[in-house]
Amino acid sequence: MPVSAGPGSPKSVHDAGWAGFTTLLEYKAARYGRTFARVDRFFPSTRTCSQCGRITEKMTLNVRSWDCPCGATHDRDVNAAINVLAAGQADNSNDRGARVRPGLVPAPRGEAVTHPHAACPTRSMEGTSIL
Repeated sequence: MPVSAGPGSPKSVHDAGWAGFTTLLEYKAARYGRTFARVDRFFPSTRTCSQCGRITEKMTLNVRSWDCPCGATHDRDVNAAINVLAAGQADNSNDRGARVRPGLVPAPRGEAVTHPHAACPTRSMEGTSIL
């Protein structure tokens, strides 16, 4: 029997919903100085050629690769990833072409660590003490 974390609290990421998940991502991106961009859920990322921009007719999900009339051959998932990345980065300039967001910044070393001592080994080797 699953353990409840309390009334109304999500038990898994599936219960939280995408709106809550994207809100959390937006908050974390702002906290660490990153850019967060939403792409419209109806954006045809799998059907748009990442080379020429042509949108093909609808395809069934079992079609995993396709050829564009421009000559490009696309893996459906890779092509979608390229198009989503491009759509997310498309809003980086104003109407005159000047950059309005800072460029990419390397993540600080401690950003991925959740505990101050998480990177420290927990066991000592023979003859060597911890800390």
